[in-house]
Amino acid sequence: MSEAELIFTALAELSTRQIAETDKAKGVTQNAVAGKKGGKIAKDARLALKQKAGKKVITGESFLPLAKQNKKINRK
Repeated sequence: MSEAELIFTALAELSTRQIAETDKAKGVTQNAVAGKKGGKIAKDARLALKQKAGKKVITGESFLPLAKQNKKINRK
């Protein structure tokens, strides 16, 4: 990941945690709402930087390689 990608990921995580704490989120559903809000904050910041800088923030380096196929064991 690039430096910018790491920063925006950290922003999303921090925003999500603070929103969840403020809303006193409990359970998966309430935390999912906080996650959506935190992610939107980071997305909006990333898009603003992209517009102002005139270049992409996301790189091709941020993907995970495909997992190897596990061999299936035939049991009789």
